[in-house]
Amino acid sequence: MCICGNEKEFSECCGAIIEAKRSPATPQELMRSRYSAYVRANAEYLLTSTVKENRYPGDIELIKEFSTSVEWLKLDILNAVNDTVEFKAYYKDNQNIQVLHEKSNFVKEDGVWRYKDGELYTTKVQRNESCPCGSGKKFKKCCMPKGL
Repeated sequence: MCICGNEKEFSECCGAIIEAKRSPATPQELMRSRYSAYVRANAEYLLTSTVKENRYPGDIELIKEFSTSVEWLKLDILNAVNDTVEFKAYYKDNQNIQVLHEKSNFVKEDGVWRYKDGELYTTKVQRNESCPCGSGKKFKKCCMPKGL
């Protein structure tokens, strides 16, 4: 199973895109490969898969630092329409589970899909949803911090 949650092997899914063996066919494929790159702290790929006008080489170290400081848990695609993908990426920092909820915009640049920008949402893991850790339990019965 691929890091992004697809049934394909990593080498046939996100790995092939990250290693430039093939281009992403859709914005959703690009978004999934970018999630996998975060999991693997591949900041160089994250930079090159962004539109040229938004590439900042100085971000490479910041991306690596963030990516390696958390434990990535799972990716949920909420909606993928045309050039927009809404997703939630779950991760654990210290002992708390966090969620990165974004509606991302993609454009074709030089014939290849690239990440342009996104709208971040303030979202928390809901107490009655399945715990992102993969235990199969509800969040409130598993990883939810006491007192919430």
